[in-house]
Amino acid sequence: MNKYGTTKENIDYKTFLKYVEEIKKTGIKIRTLKTYIGNLKIYFNYLQEKNYRADNPITNINIKGTVKTVLGNLLTADELEDLYYSYETKDNDLARKRNKIIIGLLVYQGLQSKELQYLKEEHVELYKGKIQIPESKKTNGRTLELKPWQLMELMEYLQKIRPQITPKGEESLFTSSYGNSNLSNVLKKISEELKLINYNYQNAIQIRNSVIVNWLKQHKLRKAQYMAGHRYISSTERYRQDNLEELHEMVNTFHPIQ
Repeated sequence: MNKYGTTKENIDYKTFLKYVEEIKKTGIKIRTLKTYIGNLKIYFNYLQEKNYRADNPITNINIKGTVKTVLGNLLTADELEDLYYSYETKDNDLARKRNKIIIGLLVYQGLQSKELQYLKEEHVELYKGKIQIPESKKTNGRTLELKPWQLMELMEYLQKIRPQITPKGEESLFTSSYGNSNLSNVLKKISEELKLINYNYQNAIQIRNSVIVNWLKQHKLRKAQYMAGHRYISSTERYRQDNLEELHEMVNTFHPIQ
C-alpha cells in the first residue's frame, strides 16, 4: 500500500490487482496466492464491520481452483531437436539406427516409453506421413504427423533394418536386442547416450513434459490435449507455464467488479 500511495481505508480494486501482479512475479504458487487473497478478504470484512471502510474491494475476486505446474528443468525446442540430430549413426550399426527413430518419436511426437512397446508396423502410415498411437490404459489413441526426415528413416527401417533385427513373426515395431518388445534396456541405453549429448537431459519423462509445454506455446489447449493423448483437459492444463505474458489469463479467472 505504501508503494502505491494508498491505505487500508481507500485501496481500490484496480490497485489490488497491481498487488496480485507484483507477488505473482515472485513465483508464488496459485494455491498460496488463493490463501493470501482469502485472508485479505477476511481482513477487509473486518475493516468494513468496524466502519473503517464502506465496502470490501475484493469481495468479488475469486481464483477458481489451483494450477499445477510442470517440474522445472525443461528442455527447449532447440535442445530437444539437438538430442535427435546429435545422436550419430553408422550404416553398419542397425541398433543405433533403430534407436534414433525411437528418439525422434520421443522428441517430435512426445510418446511415452510404454507407448513405444504398443506400436506395430501397421501403425506407420508412410504414404500419409502419419503414425497411429494406440489407446492405452492411461492415454487416448491419436494419429500424429511425422516429420519428413522421420518418414525416410522409417521407410529404411521397415524395408531393410527391421527384418534383420526382429524375430520372424514378431508384430511389435521395435524390439530389444533380445528379440522381445520390452524396450527397458534399449531405453536405458539411449538415456545414457543422450546424457552425453546434453548434461541437462534427465529421462524420457522430461522429454515428454518439454514437448507438451512447447505444444501449448504453439497450439490451442484442445489440440495439445489430443496430441498428448490426455483423456482429461485438466491433465493438459497442468503443463501450462506461468509467466508474465499469461498474467491477463490469470486475472480473467477473477470475477471483476462491473
